[in-house]
Amino acid sequence: MSPAKYADLTPREIRHLCRVGVITSPTAGMASGFAQANVVVIPQQHADDFERFCRLNPKPCPLIEVTSPGCAEPVQSARGADLRTDLPRYRVFQEGKCVERPTSIASYWRDDFVAFLIGCSFTFENALLQAGLPVRHIEESLNVPMYRTTLDCTPSGPFSGPMIVSMRPMTPAQAKIAWQITQRMESSHGAPIHVGDPANIGIADLADPTYGDAVNVRPDEVPVFWACGVTPMEAIARAGLPIAITHDPGCMLITDIANDDGIAD
Repeated sequence: MSPAKYADLTPREIRHLCRVGVITSPTAGMASGFAQANVVVIPQQHADDFERFCRLNPKPCPLIEVTSPGCAEPVQSARGADLRTDLPRYRVFQEGKCVERPTSIASYWRDDFVAFLIGCSFTFENALLQAGLPVRHIEESLNVPMYRTTLDCTPSGPFSGPMIVSMRPMTPAQAKIAWQITQRMESSHGAPIHVGDPANIGIADLADPTYGDAVNVRPDEVPVFWACGVTPMEAIARAGLPIAITHDPGCMLITDIANDDGIAD
């Protein structure tokens, strides 16, 4: 079913459908008007270094919430949610390698796990649509294209790596409006980090995204790139922790925070 079919459901309804295995695909366009979040779960002994990584790299890693050790409920942003089951799909890393992409991580959960909720660009897409701007991956029922760049993040402890970006094609005039809309939404990555030639940030081929799906870029359009919350997933993989868990790219936790509640303003 197209994500647009879920646009009018509440965050709680979406989370329930994830929990029972109905939704296992990317969440762009779902629960329109509510903030979405990337999720990183790591052992407590690495939590301080990872939180510092986020603070040092706020553009790709805007923190929304950090849970207490062992707590699977993000009480500040989605009370009643269960981070073990309420995302469509996860990635489980062992020694830096993705070993499974399950729809539940209940069997992996540990009492020392700390979860980080990080802002997502899906949050601002409703504002773009309301302004009449195109969001091509929603139009085409695809996952947003995401690319590895040559822009390095500031390291912290074992965490380092390149910035990942998401891309939405627009005309230059539309890109200007998108910049004006998103620049105030710092908790969902804020303004674009680059508009135009992808080679300037180390992207060789728009038709070959690192994650997600390639979308159609029309002759009158330019690629518009935003910092992406998959960035910390790459940092997690490079750190080579014995175990770490993230959302699967595009498969977010939908929070109860309305876009106009301040988290994305």
